[in-house]
Amino acid sequence: MPPKKPSFRHSPPSADKGASVKPITAPARTAKAKAKLAAPLSARVDTSPEPVDDATLVDIFSRLRAADPEPRSELDYINPYTLLVAVVLSAQATDKSVNLATAPLFALADTPEKMLALGEERVRHFIRTIGLFNTKAKNVIALSRILIERHGGEVPREAEALEVLPGVGTKTASVVLNVAFGVPRIAVDTHIFRVSNRIPLFVAPTTDKVQAGLEARVPEPFRLNAHHWLILHGRYTCKARRPDCPRCAIADLCRYPSKTTDLTPISATE
Repeated sequence: MPPKKPSFRHSPPSADKGASVKPITAPARTAKAKAKLAAPLSARVDTSPEPVDDATLVDIFSRLRAADPEPRSELDYINPYTLLVAVVLSAQATDKSVNLATAPLFALADTPEKMLALGEERVRHFIRTIGLFNTKAKNVIALSRILIERHGGEVPREAEALEVLPGVGTKTASVVLNVAFGVPRIAVDTHIFRVSNRIPLFVAPTTDKVQAGLEARVPEPFRLNAHHWLILHGRYTCKARRPDCPRCAIADLCRYPSKTTDLTPISATE
């Protein structure tokens, strides 16, 4: 009888008898959702172009100001409280989707007291078309309660007090301070992060570092509206996949090495 050929099939390692696979619980899912909302944006940054010099920086913001002298937020709001709620809801969502959801919500609840009376279930119903609406509904109710208990129902004007509210981080606090109270903060979202690293205005791998760098670099006369100019520039001109460089007002000042050009129309006879 020929010798038995060795088997090359690999058996999986035996599991411990007492071990069992535990399903992900609701609290674990909630914690993951909260972490997803709170995680700062970061990326590998190509630092080959040197940031523009101070004179060029002034030219850039002068042109952006000339094109849009009085920029405003594209989020709809009634007062500082509804602005705060709208910005919390806008995390990983478009301003358009937030505005569609908050129009009927704010018609019923434009103060922390009214929002708390509305309740989490009804808030969830209004914002159900927005991503992560379960976690966001909890945050809106929780922050409304804190505003009533600790701040007399008013939105605080200090970054430290804002950043401890549920669902509120550095970016949200900066937007509220800038838009509602005229504090010259430059909140950095995905658009501003891209624009700053592309031009480059300030190069850094995280949103927090870009914000600190921009607030240190942008001259005081432009600082109040810089957030709006940069976000609108990134949203409509310096877009992620294909920046519209041929129609960009600052293309000649920008050092981005991969500028786009107009596409040549193909003739019907070709």
